[in-house]
Amino acid sequence: MNLKRLLLLLHKEFLLEFRQRYAISGIVLYVLSMVFVVYISSVKVQAQVWNILFWLIVLFASINAVVKSFVQESGARQLYYYQLTDPVSLILAKILYNTLLLLVLSLLAFASYSLVAGNPVKDPSLFALVLFLGSFGFSIAFTFISSIAARANQSATLMAILSFPVILPILLTLVRLSAIALRLIQDTSYQRDIVNLLAIDTILITLTFVLFPYIWKD
Repeated sequence: MNLKRLLLLLHKEFLLEFRQRYAISGIVLYVLSMVFVVYISSVKVQAQVWNILFWLIVLFASINAVVKSFVQESGARQLYYYQLTDPVSLILAKILYNTLLLLVLSLLAFASYSLVAGNPVKDPSLFALVLFLGSFGFSIAFTFISSIAARANQSATLMAILSFPVILPILLTLVRLSAIALRLIQDTSYQRDIVNLLAIDTILITLTFVLFPYIWKD
């Protein structure tokens, strides 16, 4: 893997996003709409409900954000990439870009959600770490599944189906860790959950690097 090539691919991802601003605008509108629905449904949100609703908003925003990773690229463009770069650099650039995108969306969701429903977070440093790990885990899983789903016509539906068993352990761990950050659970050994989440991310990214070259060559 070439670092210069990786940076060029990452730069390409940012250029494509800025040229297609309607995509990111639609995702931001989706996040704000979900937060507004929560606001008009109940002004006072309990901490437990706040925790679950927040991660549901982030989860569905992440699906909408990452599903376009490979779907928006035509077969001719993918063939062009095939001649210029290696699959590991390509998938890593997309994972890094989607991690940054999902982190920004998560921070936007947190800021707007806290504005309308209050901020029950008692441990900001732990919650910030959970946001980063969640964005990274969602990025790995959804980017890889997007590369599989892009081969099918109903890519968005297929991505939702394939991602459920992969995302579920990540989502449950994130909900538990954020519950600790909200002091809903008194647990001093949450480092074990962080290690478990890192282990899941490590397994996913290893499988991605091993399997994606075969998908890309297909």
